[in-house]
Formats: sequence, structure tokens, C-alpha cells
Amino acid sequence: MTAFLDRPTASFDTSVAFWQAVTASGLSAPRGEQGEFATLLPAHGDAYLRVQRVPEGAGGSHLDVHVDDVAATAARFAALGAHVQHDGGYVTMVSPAGIVFCVVPHHGQAVRPAPVTDGAARSLVDQLSLDVPDVHFDAEAGFWVAGLGWERHHGAMAEFVVLARPAGQPLRLLLQRLGADDRGGGRAHLDLACGADVEVVAARHVALGATIVRTTPYWTTLADPAGLPYCLTRRDPVTGTLPPP
Repeated sequence: MTAFLDRPTASFDTSVAFWQAVTASGLSAPRGEQGEFATLLPAHGDAYLRVQRVPEGAGGSHLDVHVDDVAATAARFAALGAHVQHDGGYVTMVSPAGIVFCVVPHHGQAVRPAPVTDGAARSLVDQLSLDVPDVHFDAEAGFWVAGLGWERHHGAMAEFVVLARPAGQPLRLLLQRLGADDRGGGRAHLDLACGADVEVVAARHVALGATIVRTTPYWTTLADPAGLPYCLTRRDPVTGTLPPP
């Protein structure tokens, strides 16, 4: 499981530089017909974050599911309710709630990167949150449980469902139930686990160009230089667990 940060052309370079800084990553050579793709390269472990320049729209984030048999896995997702947008070496699909994801070949990645340390503060991008309107939530949660075969658990709050990731997976998958008045399609955003260092990490991100949107006892929502949201959570960046209430 890896994640793409899809960022508009106008803010692409600034946004990529920001995510390189907050993840202490290098950047691969560009690839694609128009040089629209690149990979964030961690200091240790296998890469699991990628960037894509998108010519239209506001951008966002999407999930790549790495598998040994792309065609068979895409067919299984289709049977569960997804539909195909593109098929050619990899398969771009849309989930029942309208969330775009890709089924791509697996090339043996298995080593999860360690948290980034900045002074005494630690953080790690370790979760993709699928933000799902209430009307689609139950079907979407069932789709991902059946498609991935990961166990479903209740989150810390009633609106969250967590899929328990296997050992070595760099990203956990969280489903967040949006309010009943949110009738749009589903979307996704990245979460960073920071433990007790949320405020310190948030201050550093603001200095690098982010904006604080909302603060709660459990997470802080920010917008990156492209204006797209992500969250800093109080989960431990090594164990993924929340502190006691």
C-alpha cells in the first residue's frame, strides 16, 4: 500500500518541496509521458509516497494497492462494486463512494521507513484516511474489508473504522464517516503520527508553508502549500497506538 499526493501544476513544485522537507525525503527523477510522476525517497526503508502533477482540478491524494496479479485483483475489486477508469499496465479504479485508487504491480517492497526525527520531535506519514459521506459509509467500509482482507476494528471515535494492517505495511487505512449533510463523493488525505509532539511538529510545518485549519484533543488539521488538508495525530509513530485518554 502506497500513497500518491496529486497536486495541481500551479503549486506542484512548492508542494513537493514541502513534503520532501516534512518527510526528510529525496526525490527521484521524474517519469511519465510529461514528467508528471516522481517518488519521495526515504533515508531508510522502501519508498511509499509518490507525487503526481495534475493539470486540472484541486488535486488530492489516492491509494495504490501493490499486488502480484493486477488483472485478477482488479477483477475482484470490480466484482465488489468498483469500476475501471483506466487499464494499461496498472488499473485505475473508482470505489463505490467515488474514491480513486490504483491496482499496480508489486516489486518486493517490504521495509517500512522509520519515523522522521527533527530535534526531539518525531513524526511519520503512516495512514491514509478515506473520508466517506454517511450515505456511502457502510458500503465503502465493506468494500475495503472484502477487497483487502484486512480485519475491521472500531476507531477511537464512533465515526471511525480502522483496517488492521499486516506487519511491514507502511500505511494504515482509516475510514472516516462524514456528516449527513456532506453529499459529495469520497476523498482521501494523509495522516502523520506524532505522539506527544503534535504541537512541535505543527509549528515546524507552519514554518515550512502549511496553515493550521483546526485543532482538537486528538489531531490537528493543516493545509499544505497546495491548500490540501492533512492531519497530525497523537498516535505513536512507532506503535500506531493512541495515548490513554
